[in-house]
Amino acid sequence: MLKNTNYFEYDEQGKRLPYLDAVSVRFIPDIQSEFMLFLQGKFDFINSLDASYKDELLTPKGELKSKYINKLNMFRGPYLNTEYIGIYLENKNPAIQSKKIRHAINIGFDRKLMIAYLRNNIGYPAKKGFIPKGLPGNSSLDFEYNPKYARKLVESFVAETNQTPKLTVATDASYQDLCEYLQRELQKIGVEIQIEIMPTASLRQAKSSGKLELFRASWIADYPDAENYLSLFYSHNFSPNGPNYTHYSNPIFDSFYQESLSLILDSLRIKKYKEMDKILMSDFPIIPLYYDQVVRFVQKDVEGMKINPINLLILKNVKKK
Repeated sequence: MLKNTNYFEYDEQGKRLPYLDAVSVRFIPDIQSEFMLFLQGKFDFINSLDASYKDELLTPKGELKSKYINKLNMFRGPYLNTEYIGIYLENKNPAIQSKKIRHAINIGFDRKLMIAYLRNNIGYPAKKGFIPKGLPGNSSLDFEYNPKYARKLVESFVAETNQTPKLTVATDASYQDLCEYLQRELQKIGVEIQIEIMPTASLRQAKSSGKLELFRASWIADYPDAENYLSLFYSHNFSPNGPNYTHYSNPIFDSFYQESLSLILDSLRIKKYKEMDKILMSDFPIIPLYYDQVVRFVQKDVEGMKINPINLLILKNVKKK
């Protein structure tokens, strides 16, 4: 992409933006090859953190390792992205239809430990519902890790149905380690999880057509308002015609959602969002995992690179020495 020499913006010294003459984007199918090319200086920056090289770059606390401090810059901050496990509520599996099991799963694993060991503390435990950290409207609910109570809920389900809860979660290869962590932790409370690894495109198609019991997914905000997240649970947005992949339906939630669209004052709308998120998360149609962070690794000769909560790549103020 070549520089627009007639771009309308200028910097404080009156110099026309952007500074860069051109931008070249390359797509490397192999993540390890991409990472090695970046370390060799062939790329100016890489976006996001892949499990294959997280331990090479970062300490367990999520800081850049000492051997890279003088070679690279790392930028990180809140990202309006919620990673979650969706539950297709129209599936006839008794474990899916049981609110007790959905509740047990939500409190049956340690999100903080998951972030620490699988993400090197990149991200925030999703204990406050679906609306991510930093966006007004998330509920006052708190999914604290409580394996003892989770086990009681599972035992109650088994006593009522004489069945062991068995579920299958579909994911792509990038999130296999996360799903295996859930599998191990939920086994401790009496829930059996099978993992199905699928190509990303197939996972997306199967999720949209309601062919999966549980599915790993994420939702990145198109605009910084909680309505963007709550629209996933409005019953008129059932997939495949809309983003309601869980097929969650609650008439009270729907009426609040419709009402929120006509509220002009932020304070009133945010109050309504909190009520909606509370209703939603008391029905447990999803398992929030973590609220993501924007992470960029940038070469030292690049100046002016910044991050933002929706991870837009804005290069008009970027310079390269």
